[in-house]
Amino acid sequence: MIDILRDNWHLLLLGQYPNGPLGGLALTLLLSVLGLVLSFPISILLAVARVSPWKVFRVPATIIVYIVRGVPLVMLIFWSYFLVPLLLGHSVTGFTTLLCTLVIYEAAYISEVIRAGIEALPRGQTEAARALGLSHAQTMTKVILPQALYNMIPSIVSQFVSTIKETSLGYVISVQELTFSANQVNTNLLTRPFEVFLILALTYFAVCFCLTQLAHALERRVTRRRSGKTSGKTAPARSIQNDSVLQSQ
Repeated sequence: MIDILRDNWHLLLLGQYPNGPLGGLALTLLLSVLGLVLSFPISILLAVARVSPWKVFRVPATIIVYIVRGVPLVMLIFWSYFLVPLLLGHSVTGFTTLLCTLVIYEAAYISEVIRAGIEALPRGQTEAARALGLSHAQTMTKVILPQALYNMIPSIVSQFVSTIKETSLGYVISVQELTFSANQVNTNLLTRPFEVFLILALTYFAVCFCLTQLAHALERRVTRRRSGKTSGKTAPARSIQNDSVLQSQ
């Protein structure tokens, strides 16, 4: 395995770059980051629409989320492969096709993560904001969403881990990501497929394991900060109660 890595590390890491297109692990991470970043605004809109009191927003958003989550990702890739060129009027690269698919796919899944964060907040916060005269939009943008997004950071990082693994399906449309590069190495060697794909599996495991540990660390930090805020709010109430007891004595 060491000699395979020594002879093919550049192909696995960067593909044919700088003498050709970017590929390998670098392209996998680039697709994952772009897919997550570009899908994030769409996911917020879908999540807000899903919890909206108005059916004109809630029903279409629910249908979109259910359809995307109910269809295999590879099927969405094939749809994008044939549909995106028709919509744009010209052919597109496999990179663009896979990126469009990831944006749609991740938007549906992250919207459910954000919706869960919104619904996990106490209803009293919404009622208090409305009692202060804030509109539904102001309540959502100034009170609810900031807390929900902060609480859901670990889940969003976990979704990023899933996105990294999902980019491997770009192999079916010849996107030169990490799996495609590993298959190129296997084609060159012919006689050592076990070692090549073991290296591929270990690479995915190492990247995803590190990001999973980051998600756990973020989750612990969010939990500590939330518990700290809770204790900070209850402390004055306890001191007032103790003062009243002393005065009665």
